[in-house]
Amino acid sequence: MKTSLLLIQDELTKIRAFAFKNWVMTKRNIFTLFEILFWPIVAFLSVGLLAEFARLQPETKAFILVGVVSMSAVQVCQLDVAYSLLYDVWSKAVKHGFIAPVGIRHLLLGSLLVGIVRGGTVFVILMAGSYYFFGFDFTIPGTGPVCLFVLGLFLCAAMVGVLVCILVLTFGNRAEVAAWSLVSLMLLVCGIYYPISILPKWVALIAALIPVTYFLEFFRYFYGFEPTFSHVLAKGYGMVLVYLFLEVLLMKLALRRAKRTGILLRLSE
Repeated sequence: MKTSLLLIQDELTKIRAFAFKNWVMTKRNIFTLFEILFWPIVAFLSVGLLAEFARLQPETKAFILVGVVSMSAVQVCQLDVAYSLLYDVWSKAVKHGFIAPVGIRHLLLGSLLVGIVRGGTVFVILMAGSYYFFGFDFTIPGTGPVCLFVLGLFLCAAMVGVLVCILVLTFGNRAEVAAWSLVSLMLLVCGIYYPISILPKWVALIAALIPVTYFLEFFRYFYGFEPTFSHVLAKGYGMVLVYLFLEVLLMKLALRRAKRTGILLRLSE
């Protein structure tokens, strides 16, 4: 029993260490405030004011606001997961991080905790802004559905952030642009501003492979939009958990390959 408690304490300590690292880096960089305040608010107001100017029906405005708020939260959260590796790349300290007696799970969970705090802050700010500026109430579905929706978004953010880490370990510095571009690509195919039913069939098939699509359909159902797919919540969670499991395995393989090919050393020079 005592041994089990010590193991749990050791795991939590390592996770807190990575969370603290991300938190310290966030506090020291004034530009991270732009990620949680400036850019999300600018995007939110731009889209919201356009909806007002176009005199959209309340249902259509709700559809669009759910999308823009969701993607802002996902973008901010996934950046923290990606930063868990990118901070070391930029400071030329990648090899030092992986020499320490820690695992990939500690790195990802610790950074995700900070991402949830930052992404949750963005979600709450934009949720309040939706009600204050545009009269849209995010709490209509109730506490349970809102929590399930937000948790799903954060898991999707973790999925994107881990993919960025895999790409950086595989292709080096050239892949760091994925930290900002992957969410933009998701925006095109996941039905952020429009239903996926209007997309070409081959694009809709891609959307069906991305968990964000299902979480958006789940939440929009409470505002009168019938889902394109059945059992959207179960499919969304099932898909994102499977992807995360596979990504952790792929990241371990990418790390081994980076050590073998010398990419890890090149990222530290």
